[in-house]
Amino acid sequence: MKQIALVIAAIAALASLSCSLKKGDRPASAEGKTPVTIGFSIATDTFVIERWNKDIQIFSGAARELGANVIVQLSAGGTKEQIAQINFLVKQKIDVLVVIAHDTEMIAGAITGVKESGIPVIAYDRMIIGVPIDAFISFDNREVGRLFARALSKAVPKGRYLVVNGSVRDNNSYEVHDGLFEILGPLVEGGQVKIVKDIWLEEWSFDEALEKIGAVLEETTDIDAISCGNDQIANAAIQLLAERRLAGKVAVVGQDADLISCQRVVEGTQLMTVYKPIAKLAPRAAQLAVAIAAHTAFPYDLLMENKSAAKIPSFIEAPTAVYKRNMDDTIIRDGFHSVEDVYRNVVQVVKK
Repeated sequence: MKQIALVIAAIAALASLSCSLKKGDRPASAEGKTPVTIGFSIATDTFVIERWNKDIQIFSGAARELGANVIVQLSAGGTKEQIAQINFLVKQKIDVLVVIAHDTEMIAGAITGVKESGIPVIAYDRMIIGVPIDAFISFDNREVGRLFARALSKAVPKGRYLVVNGSVRDNNSYEVHDGLFEILGPLVEGGQVKIVKDIWLEEWSFDEALEKIGAVLEETTDIDAISCGNDQIANAAIQLLAERRLAGKVAVVGQDADLISCQRVVEGTQLMTVYKPIAKLAPRAAQLAVAIAAHTAFPYDLLMENKSAAKIPSFIEAPTAVYKRNMDDTIIRDGFHSVEDVYRNVVQVVKK
């Protein structure tokens, strides 16, 4: 029910954004020129992840401050629906398309069509594969995996690990996995760490994570650490561990700094969450979109491959590992969550 409520709230928020920023109500630019119109496409099933609501709100606010118009579109059920929404955005005569891809490979054909129509494309957070897009903006996903491994290997230098990866449709899942095993690989080879199972999910799904992690725990509870593709998956793992009175006894890590995970970090049932400062990424993405639409130079961080003939200009922000000890200096300091919300279930809070 909590997941359903979150989806409903997210859809309502996006509907409000789209309705308030229709073509007829474009904000006036400072120079009196026709403002840039940005199309933003996101798949609905990913929107159950708490962080996307923050991305869209911050991106849209930053774009409006730059005098740009944003049309947000949801796809309600996967890649086919997202493609239909992208086609709708193209008909709105957008100047640039920003995409959070549901399936980073299946969407390639639709993106090729967008490019052929003369509209530049920015992949937001998830690299689109096989198409020479104009830009990619995200976090260092390999470093996310390394942060997972560093946290777990320090807390459990010898033990049995369960690895629960994110969606097989998301290239970031593979990047995180590669980063994870850059550090865990030698430990596995040396015998300090044993991988009980290396699971992949079809979607970023709490329910699927419950099912697949639950199946492993039915076979064995002899697990010392769990690497989770994100905090939604970590939430499922901790719920299952709690049912077996193992919450807090097994080291669990995730990413996105969801509120429930931040609460669990300070409570001691989740070891660490990786914080990705959206307040830096989303405004930078808005600036990038406006610059590309206006054919203005916007220096990139590096060039990346995406299985196309081109090197993709990429803009990469650094993630941060957040433990109980540095919660106040990261999540709270940045206003990502409030101190009252994070420490809601903690009896005593020592404030600095």
